[in-house]
Amino acid sequence: MTSIDLITLEVSDPTAAEASYTAAFGLGDRVRVRASEAPTTGFRGFVMSLVVGQPSTVDSLVGTALDAGFTELKPAKKSFWGYGGVVQAPDGAIWKIATSQKKDTGPVTREVDDVVLLLGVENVKASKQAYVDRGLSVAKSFGSKYVEFATPGSPVRLALYGRRAAAKDAGVSPDGTGSHRIAIGSDAGTFTDPDGFAWERA
Repeated sequence: MTSIDLITLEVSDPTAAEASYTAAFGLGDRVRVRASEAPTTGFRGFVMSLVVGQPSTVDSLVGTALDAGFTELKPAKKSFWGYGGVVQAPDGAIWKIATSQKKDTGPVTREVDDVVLLLGVENVKASKQAYVDRGLSVAKSFGSKYVEFATPGSPVRLALYGRRAAAKDAGVSPDGTGSHRIAIGSDAGTFTDPDGFAWERA
């Protein structure tokens, strides 16, 4: 079974990015940074999602992210599916912090239950098949709209969403060009998927 061990975000200033991510989320080895000056503009085609247990945890993480220099794209609020908000890091990466719960059930924590990499792709069915051909197993699939892969025991989960839908959910324009500025570290080997996302051996 394929495991995703870490996500590497490519940034202009690794020292500053490392400091801001540590202050905002404290994700340890699940997310790393490295230097890159690869040209990129607009939406990079992915959203990093932090799934947490309750609304107060969302508020805590959003608050420390804003204190660390992140920009608010969508304020944290209730919706029909739960509670969440979206922020953008100084390096441009977009982060969604959310819970399926609408009420707190305990004291405030900063515990992150799941880290999910959501790739916004041009053709969900085609990208899904490309990953299945690479040995990934599908956990959930909603036609041409959304796919979630089974990566049991992985520090990072993987999901696919249409690019326009992913951008809309993040509160940004779907337009963007250049490098994704992200690398997916796993035991699946080194390759580039149909949408240009780079995988490398962790």
